[in-house]
Amino acid sequence: MSRMPEILAPAGSPETLSAALRAGADAVYAGGKRFSARSSAANFSDEELADALRLCHSYGAKLYLAVNTVISDDEAPRFADYIRRTSELGVDGYIVQDWGAAQIMRTVVPDAVLHASTQMSVHTAAAARLLRSLGYVRVVPARELSKDVLGRICREDVEVEVFVHGALCMSVSGQCYMSAMIGSRSANRGCCGQACRLPFSAVGNKDAAALSLKDLSLLGRTDELREIGVDSLKIEGRMKRPEYVASSVSELKKALGGEAPDMQLLRGIFSRSGFTDGYFSGKRQDMFGVREKDDVTAARSLIPQIHELYRSPRQVHTVDMHAVIKACEPVAVTGFCGDISETVTGEVPAAAQNRPTDISAVEKQLSKLGDTVFTLGRLTADIDKGLFVPAGKLNELRRQLADRLTEAVIERNTPRYHADGKLPELPMVKRLPREGKLPVRTYCRTAEQAVAAAELSQFVIVPEQIIDETLVSRIAPEKIIVSPPRFICDEDRLFDRLAELKRLGADRLCCHTPDSIALGKALGMKLHGSFTLNVFNSYSAEYLRSLGLEDCVFSVEATAEQFAKVRTVLPLGVVVYGRLPLMLTRNCPIRNEVGCQKCTGRLIDRTGRELPVACSKEYVEVLNSDVLFMGDRLAELSRADFGAAMLHDEDAEATIAAVSGRKPVGNITRGLYYRGIE
Repeated sequence: MSRMPEILAPAGSPETLSAALRAGADAVYAGGKRFSARSSAANFSDEELADALRLCHSYGAKLYLAVNTVISDDEAPRFADYIRRTSELGVDGYIVQDWGAAQIMRTVVPDAVLHASTQMSVHTAAAARLLRSLGYVRVVPARELSKDVLGRICREDVEVEVFVHGALCMSVSGQCYMSAMIGSRSANRGCCGQACRLPFSAVGNKDAAALSLKDLSLLGRTDELREIGVDSLKIEGRMKRPEYVASSVSELKKALGGEAPDMQLLRGIFSRSGFTDGYFSGKRQDMFGVREKDDVTAARSLIPQIHELYRSPRQVHTVDMHAVIKACEPVAVTGFCGDISETVTGEVPAAAQNRPTDISAVEKQLSKLGDTVFTLGRLTADIDKGLFVPAGKLNELRRQLADRLTEAVIERNTPRYHADGKLPELPMVKRLPREGKLPVRTYCRTAEQAVAAAELSQFVIVPEQIIDETLVSRIAPEKIIVSPPRFICDEDRLFDRLAELKRLGADRLCCHTPDSIALGKALGMKLHGSFTLNVFNSYSAEYLRSLGLEDCVFSVEATAEQFAKVRTVLPLGVVVYGRLPLMLTRNCPIRNEVGCQKCTGRLIDRTGRELPVACSKEYVEVLNSDVLFMGDRLAELSRADFGAAMLHDEDAEATIAAVSGRKPVGNITRGLYYRGIE
């Protein structure tokens, strides 16, 4: 059996952090008041974070700071200052999503420890390998991975952190734009409104919750997680109460110790119709669920029981002590904790009037360490006969020694960084207004669309599975950008397929995530970034340029004004037409509700709006109900180097109309170009 993995607990508040540590967590992850992907949690002020780090380090535990939102150019100086300040406090690692934010961290604090957030959508070993080469110490893969794929990632030379308990988003993390499009509350900015938990149905059932999954739990599979080499077992829940965190940590600790976790207890504390391990096991049936009344009422009776798990500090360090009580000398007590030693001295002992102080009397007082992180190990003493030290004086020495040892342990466990860097330099160039017609690149789903769009498009972006010699004979291969699956399930197959397409002359690759960047680089293909890389600032654009990307579509969550201010040499595009994918999900909501044979091809929300669902073999995309159209507002996007048109079910005629910039029939939206996001 491999070494014991880390138990990593959520800490949405100081109270939750204390509960996690007392219940047995080896590490916690927390967010500050800004730049955290759980902005609705209480989170930590700088002062609270300093206290939290001291508490963690007194336990020998680590605190990872979540700075896993995308940041804007205007926020970059404040972000850099925040990283400097928190590094000086001794943060053990930073969880980051934004390419540019990571580059800022590398320059401001060159030795900062970077963890690639699950929002980077890593789902292949190739991506983990790439991120390790870029300086990331740890990756948090997508939650949708099977045991076999996780095992392959674990064989790479990088730490792997896996979610093992808590809520499951319907969408692959980092690839959800539903909350942003519906209510301007961006998940990538930490403001998700959880629109997916509202009623959705394939057939108009107002009671259906077609986008709500059960909670995840792999607590019964900890042996398997250890066998494949997972380094850190992560509990979701920075919005949850201390009771939830304490019980989850306690049961995970039991499971790692070989005991069966009490799943009924955990279900009572919080679940959505129970738990699922469907992604890990590869059995994706019966994964949907909602919070039910029985789930809520069960928790109330369990709260007092859970409180016992974190009523007192957990004693994690053994201290050997040596007491010296000699005539005419101050009483001295030395504590040894590992290779740390501290000595405290008191008053000169008096002659005993009745019962003299002996080693049992000393042990009685020095062992009272229940309100500290220490427990007494071996006690030795050098005591002269006939002397007396009051119990109160021994207690005072014990408290002083515990305080001194605590400070020494904190100092030992607090990392020190070199926070002396400045913001990365950006090119002085500003994006000049474009002259002439905007070139368009067309995201196609069918060969018919690709052929129809080719003549009018700068490039056509075509799914790899529909490209063949016939299509290449009808469209010049240098005009094709190959689009790999947005979620890669068979890395080896795709690698071989892309190599085959490159031999056919299609040597350009659309990069949706770090996974496709990694595969494209390995094959020597020309790389084009998609909007799903969530490039939201100049620093991200410049960093991707340094990785070898030739251009990139800017984030669909940015405003036109934000886009106009970007400073980069990398050519940038904007989406000007199409139904934006609101979700990328490995679980089909329509199949779950009515089955594939009765597929309706769309979901209906509580207002009656219809959201088309685009199905592929391994995942589906839930699309926006309205078509984004900016064809009549291109002057306001004049600094774009190209436009992107995203097709769904358009036929050849509608494809030509879309690429030509004609206004579509039906409802249109301007996306977030004017209203922006929180």
